[in-house]
Amino acid sequence: MAIRMRIGTRKSAMALAQTEEIARRLVAAVPDIDVEVVKFETTGDSDQTSKLLRHGGKGGAFVAEIRDAVRSGTLHAAMHSLKDMPGNEDTPGLVIGATLQRDPPGDVLVLRPGLSIEQFRRSRGKGFKIGTNAVRRAAYARRLFPEVEVIHYRGAADTRVRKLDRLEKQRLPDGGEAGPADALIMARSGLERVGLAGRIAYEFSIQEMLPAVGQGIVAVECAVNDWQTRGILAAIDDLAAHRSADAEREVLWVLNGHCNSPIAGFSTIQGTRMTLTASVLDEAGGLFIEASRSGPANRPRELGRAVGLELLAKGAADIIERSRPQ
Repeated sequence: MAIRMRIGTRKSAMALAQTEEIARRLVAAVPDIDVEVVKFETTGDSDQTSKLLRHGGKGGAFVAEIRDAVRSGTLHAAMHSLKDMPGNEDTPGLVIGATLQRDPPGDVLVLRPGLSIEQFRRSRGKGFKIGTNAVRRAAYARRLFPEVEVIHYRGAADTRVRKLDRLEKQRLPDGGEAGPADALIMARSGLERVGLAGRIAYEFSIQEMLPAVGQGIVAVECAVNDWQTRGILAAIDDLAAHRSADAEREVLWVLNGHCNSPIAGFSTIQGTRMTLTASVLDEAGGLFIEASRSGPANRPRELGRAVGLELLAKGAADIIERSRPQ
């Protein structure tokens, strides 16, 4: 008798591509499994104008409704981009049952037609507008291109590129408009998922722009007491990605970062050792606090805790508090 598994996901092209990859891996790993993909129109998808804070940050905008369906038993599991999952709060009743092998974690620059990377870099951004909704990306953009104007820019990956190409303005929460954008900062993995990798004009190194915590990792969440589903998901779990997720998210937990916190973090594993680097960015004052440590790869949370505590010792709490919504 076939095993039924219902997996919830957002309706965006990227989310569907990620969920279909999970389904393919499950079918390959588990005999007689029947995977049904259930699409959700989340508040973050239906409202493309407001800042995500209005919906409780990324967690409220893209995660909450699907999580509720897992808790109620309507779904067996939910697909999330790990960077969209809140890391500073408990998720009662839920657990990450699997993480897929990490996709390229870095950020890239996408330019409107007619603008070259040479022009953009030579100008130091003067006279140009970069679109992003991420406080982290905005802070790094101002560091790399001191004279650029950063504008609020929202939408699914393919939607953002389409708006860029059409020179469309971005509607703002106050009823105004911004743009049009000349460039976008986006995740490489997201562009690859929707078949737009050819639009990458420049790839930032990890040193230039430290990724968001969990960027490039697809997580599958399920009910903590659903042991059958947890057993099935374990068959597709990538240990290295899971350890990186645990280490990086521990930093968020220690820092008590809210949904608008300018926090970055990235870990690598070589053999039995893990190296973790994290930073907290003061966008207004141009202050960057960074910490980096190495430790046993099989103790990722301890490493994440050590890095988080070092950031606190360097003054991270004050930066996070200043950026906290009033």
